Amino acid sequence: MKIVKTLTIILVFFTVGFAFAQQGNNSKNSKSETMKTFLIERDMPGVGQLSLGDLQGASQKSCNVLKDLGNGIEWLNSYVVDDKLFCVYKAESKEIIKEHAEKGGFPCNKIMEVKANIGPFTANGKVY
Repeated sequence: MKIVKTLTIILVFFTVGFAFAQQGNNSKNSKSETMKTFLIERDMPGVGQLSLGDLQGASQKSCNVLKDLGNGIEWLNSYVVDDKLFCVYKAESKEIIKEHAEKGGFPCNKIMEVKANIGPFTANGKVY
């Protein structure tokens, strides 16, 4: 009888945990469906020579601004080259990306909506 009770408790925790996980996935999917992917070009002379500490500080500042802006924008990643940053964001609009740049003090020279993501997988007929 004790084993049945234990198994029942484990099953209840598993079921509740699964339900919460599904609920989180569903809300994330609906959020991603309403947001577009953007590539942002930022002219920043010397950015490629910044230290890890400098990059960390800039990242923390960006994350704080994103947190204040709420759910309409999400930073995916950035590519640092000699004198530019290329950042990939999910956002509801170009306007919220501009707002993020203004509040964070980041340049925002060009915002381009990504129409497709291609790569070696595209040779097999897949586009994301």
